[in-house]
Amino acid sequence: MQPVFLLPVSRFALLAVLSSAAIASHADDLPAPVQALANQGLTIHGQFDAPGGMRGFGASVQGQDMAIYLTPDGEHAIIGTLVDSEGSDLTEGQLDEHVRAPLEAETWELLEKSRWIQDGNPDAPRVIYTFTDANCPYCRQLWQQTRPWVEAGKVQLRHIMVGILAPNSPALAATLLGADDPSAALRRHSEGDELSPSAQPREIEEQVYANNQLFEELGLYATPTSAFLRDSENGNVRIDRIQGLPTSERLIEMMGSEAP
Repeated sequence: MQPVFLLPVSRFALLAVLSSAAIASHADDLPAPVQALANQGLTIHGQFDAPGGMRGFGASVQGQDMAIYLTPDGEHAIIGTLVDSEGSDLTEGQLDEHVRAPLEAETWELLEKSRWIQDGNPDAPRVIYTFTDANCPYCRQLWQQTRPWVEAGKVQLRHIMVGILAPNSPALAATLLGADDPSAALRRHSEGDELSPSAQPREIEEQVYANNQLFEELGLYATPTSAFLRDSENGNVRIDRIQGLPTSERLIEMMGSEAP
């Protein structure tokens, strides 16, 4: 058996920071050292095979993922990166499979369940979620840039309306969400029509608040921020995201093709 070595802790930024309510902690029946780490705030996502008689556990805390290795005696746990005698990283793939992929799947579900405005054909094959603030000029610019794909029926944008940029942003977001035809209202606003806030039911206001919370929980800082699915090198479907206006190259990547 090849010898293995433990390097100092190596942590990788997650795509998203999910709320504790959205992450199922696998803290039941954990070995004592791993349970101690869970008690200190780490979320344990699952376990995986590890060499040398050890057991591996995928974990995360405050948006950082990490691997925990339980020693064969079950009495000690080490957080770090495992490498073999040739220096090959044995941890990265396990984190990707057992931490990042499940978190991204849950992130996509959170996006689906958020309150959004449909932009484009609901049957379009490609779905992109975009956090949009009514006071964001870059959001309107992105709306214009995506018209070729949307109007061709190739892409549907789902605008998750947030209110973060100005004092009246929450009211404007609620006005759009509460419109008789939110898609038409968003189109008019994106094309330059002036939008005035109007009183909305408490339910609509709470939807904006929930969208704002999701924006914060995902660790985002800019509008627009767009999330879309991509194929990874190992063939799995993963989430990619772009904060702010995409470059020309990234816009094509996000849309999934050249402009029709």
